[in-house]
Amino acid sequence: MEFRLIRPAWQYNYYRPRVSVLQRLSIRFSSSNASPFKSYLVTPKELSAALSESTKDSKSRIIPLCASWFLPNDPQGRTGLKVFEQKRIPNAVFFDIDVVKDDSSSYPHMLPTAEGFASAMSGLGLKKTDRVVVYDSAELGIFSAPRAAWTLKVFGHSNVHVLNNFKIWIEDGYPTESGKIKETEEKTTYPVPSINPDRVACFRDVKSAAKDHGKEGADKFQVLDARSPGRFSGRDPEPRPGLSSGHIPGSINLPLQEILDPTNKAFLPAEELRKVFEKAGLDPETPIITSCGTGVMACALDAALGEAKFGEEAFRRVYDGSWTEYAQRAKEDGMIAKDI
Repeated sequence: MEFRLIRPAWQYNYYRPRVSVLQRLSIRFSSSNASPFKSYLVTPKELSAALSESTKDSKSRIIPLCASWFLPNDPQGRTGLKVFEQKRIPNAVFFDIDVVKDDSSSYPHMLPTAEGFASAMSGLGLKKTDRVVVYDSAELGIFSAPRAAWTLKVFGHSNVHVLNNFKIWIEDGYPTESGKIKETEEKTTYPVPSINPDRVACFRDVKSAAKDHGKEGADKFQVLDARSPGRFSGRDPEPRPGLSSGHIPGSINLPLQEILDPTNKAFLPAEELRKVFEKAGLDPETPIITSCGTGVMACALDAALGEAKFGEEAFRRVYDGSWTEYAQRAKEDGMIAKDI
């Protein structure tokens, strides 16, 4: 599945996506529509209070959605499902990013079709009106939850947030439960949505940015890569066998850990995130495409950019295929950079 960035009728020296007046009004309305949360990122205290209130009103459902995931070469052999069954927020449901994807693609985590997304949401018992709070494993802090939340947003589920984070939830003594996943009691019929392609970057977009990098008069894009410095530079191997390491020419390396608190593994405060982005040399006035290995950590960078209000949301895209796609498709053109 590919999405092409479309140049607007007016010409800038860099890309500006189309956002109509109606779209802007819709965004403002949906973001202020009786939300119990102050921002996209939700604290454990806020979630606990909101869950307590939601049980008093059957029309207002808040659903904790666990999207825990581990790299395929995890040294402890952990999986998202395993940690979900060991400890989770009461009444949470499990979103498996290895399942909710485009099965026809050879790349690991490409967005599913609209029909596939609706089917997955129906299977989880979710409704279009539900306010969903996605969270990660306590072991990793913030990692894959932003990917699941971004997926919901791309498919038009505006009432979605990210818990910051489950590790703090546990440490602060909020309730948990364990055990095997129970069969969803209430099946729903989630409507088939339309996708928002303005939030998704495809291979052609990134290849074009790499090819034109540094050329005078070229469209300006900033590609931000969340992988470790070793993988980015080509010194360390990728977690998937046979995949070469390196980076997209002209891209900037900003490892995921640099936007997280080293102790609780939650997102840094907004003002600190801004300093991290400024130190990395990012320009808030230039469109940013976030990338990583398979489009998972890229969404954490995207969420951090939003929390820091670093640039306009309409200027941000996530490269869905990320390095796994780029390394395989650009190799023949010699468009892979290494620092060693």
